[in-house]
Amino acid sequence: MKHFFLLLSLCAISCAVPPKRIAAVVTEYRHNSHADVIVSRLLLTHTLDEKGERPNLKLVSLYTDQVPESDTSRKWAKKFGVPIYKTVEETLTLGTGKLAVDGVLLVAEHGKYPKNASGNTIYPKRRLFDAVQKVFRKTGQTVPVFVDKHLADNWADAKWLHDTARELKVPLMAGSSLPVLWRYPPVDVKRGAKLKEIVAVSYHTLDAYGYHALEMVQCLVERRVGGETGVKRVQCLSGDAVWRAMDTGMFDRKLLYAALKRLKKSPITRQPKRPLRELVKTPDMFVIEYRDGLKAFVLTLNGAVNEWGVAWKTTAGAQKSTTFWTQEARPYMHFTYLVKGTEKMFFTGQPTWPAERTLMTSALLDALLISKNKNGMTVPTDYLDFKYTSNWNWKQPPPPPPGRPSNQQ
Repeated sequence: MKHFFLLLSLCAISCAVPPKRIAAVVTEYRHNSHADVIVSRLLLTHTLDEKGERPNLKLVSLYTDQVPESDTSRKWAKKFGVPIYKTVEETLTLGTGKLAVDGVLLVAEHGKYPKNASGNTIYPKRRLFDAVQKVFRKTGQTVPVFVDKHLADNWADAKWLHDTARELKVPLMAGSSLPVLWRYPPVDVKRGAKLKEIVAVSYHTLDAYGYHALEMVQCLVERRVGGETGVKRVQCLSGDAVWRAMDTGMFDRKLLYAALKRLKKSPITRQPKRPLRELVKTPDMFVIEYRDGLKAFVLTLNGAVNEWGVAWKTTAGAQKSTTFWTQEARPYMHFTYLVKGTEKMFFTGQPTWPAERTLMTSALLDALLISKNKNGMTVPTDYLDFKYTSNWNWKQPPPPPPGRPSNQQ
């Protein structure tokens, strides 16, 4: 019997699935950047200290579009023997002329890039993905690609990226870490629910964090009856227009306060009796009207809120609310579950969640920032008439390890 278990143990070791070989294409790689908290997990384990669980992914090549003085990619590449190439093509072929990796992590977030007319940073996602797809065409081979956060800063480029991946039959995933976060309480929209309205609260900048809030909302509403049906129009209100919208009942104030009550550490939780209008000097509100009648409202309330919360109600009046919690300290463990989602795709060849979610949120952010730039003008979105469904189900992650100060390794 001992020999039997010894054979099983030896088989478990020898028969272990080899790691997938991953190329990382990033804008900049510095401490606590998205490249660090995503790509470094392949080197430093999920706890970013070489002591945690290691994803079954091996970083075999790296491309950095910019190299700031604070760059850490060279340090880690030297320590772990990862070659850094000067072109995306070399990064995917390892200089062989043939596709030599099993997957691509495209992390175009952070770095010094210009903003477009509506204030959205023009990260070079189209340029970098264009270089990737040219390798696919040249070699006649493809591998799965994950694009961090939105697909592009504008609808045309986001649609091009999505459609190019579909044309080449490239398994594509994208998006924010928010859908995989801890939720307190751990609730989700019931699949097939008849949603009437959803109200979310957010903070920080509209392009960077407003995008995260849109992903939070979209991962919930895509579960409604019929799945995603498309969006008719959007609007971004600012300043006093937000308070007027609240006073006139444009959105359900009860849902707003249900979302606020779920927050754990925001200023409003420490000053619950102080009027919201005193805490927030310049509110912004995204208004989204879906084609099936659902309405979504995302309020950015800097001064009162530094977390994400959301509440929704059905046509029957049932109401739920929760907060989406991030670990705001290293190792930023929520990124672990984003990486785990990509790992699953790299092994199965099937996206863990639909890229159409991020196509939608990329387009929404673009249109909403255009509205804000035009003083709250309603922006029709007839082009967002596409439908999709998602089979992905959220699961509460296990408790994170204790956080370390962000300035520590």
